[in-house]
Amino acid sequence: MTSRNIQDGAGETARVVPADEKGIAEAARVLRAGGLVAFATETVYGLGADATDGAAVARIFEVKGRPSFNPLIVHVNGLEQARKLGRFNADAEKLAGAFWPGPLTIVVPMIEPSPLSSLVSAGLGTVAIRAPRSGTAQALLAAAGVPVAAPSANSSGRLSPTRAGHVAKDLGGAVDLILDGGPTEVGIESTIVACAGDRAVLLRAGGITAAEIEIVLGARLAAAQPGKVSAPGQLASHYAPGAPLRLDAHEVRAGEALLGFGPQDPVGAGQAVAALNLSRAADLREAAANLFEYLHRLDAMRPAAIAVAPIPREGLGEAINDRLARGAAPRETS
Repeated sequence: MTSRNIQDGAGETARVVPADEKGIAEAARVLRAGGLVAFATETVYGLGADATDGAAVARIFEVKGRPSFNPLIVHVNGLEQARKLGRFNADAEKLAGAFWPGPLTIVVPMIEPSPLSSLVSAGLGTVAIRAPRSGTAQALLAAAGVPVAAPSANSSGRLSPTRAGHVAKDLGGAVDLILDGGPTEVGIESTIVACAGDRAVLLRAGGITAAEIEIVLGARLAAAQPGKVSAPGQLASHYAPGAPLRLDAHEVRAGEALLGFGPQDPVGAGQAVAALNLSRAADLREAAANLFEYLHRLDAMRPAAIAVAPIPREGLGEAINDRLARGAAPRETS
């Protein structure tokens, strides 16, 4: 793979480089100089900036059009670096030991004085931290030598990117460099758990199930407080394609595209303007990995709507249905 340029919808050119040794070194230099780098994690592509550089972090909000009250996840190379940024109680230590590196973000009280830009926490006294397991992300964090603030590399509220091309077409030349690590493995964002009180709280379903987390903790997770934004991905409208989503569809209507699941197609599937199946085998892990990529493809067909077949609300199905419900919600203007 070689360096290449890709134009976005506005005609701006994005520079994409392979996630090899040379590309990693260049991306690390860009981050240390205050630039923005989009890079692959095992979940989705992140839009990274040096989390200690306020001006660089401010560019994340500007490029994404992200509300300033929506906090960011800080990516680190492991628990030792994380402990320099936040206070890990017994629950947080257990979860980091069991699931890091991996698709779990842990929200903990921030250490003061903090080296992080205040924009990262959106004025909260907590910080969301994750150690990604992707080889690209791990190599970049090691080379950069700084904690990296990185929300998903897409315009705020839109579909998350699972390939470098998704980032290039959406954000284009607004990103200084896109590090192409290939398609992401998990395909949906990390699970977020807050460990800032007496009981761990599930803030966002994601790549690790609540049941897996509860086994490690030996206790049930508490539910998030409704209406309170204390971590990324909690806005009611989020992860949205351009076309409206119609969920739990048992039939396909005229002008609609179909996002199927399982061996049985809904009634009228043959009249869909386009059709993709998340997993014919009804495998939720396969469905999660395909979710955003397939929504990108169907949305590009500009259908009147996307009919989404019912998906079980268990295991990873909880996270899949969460993303679909937020994508189908009325669009927020703030």
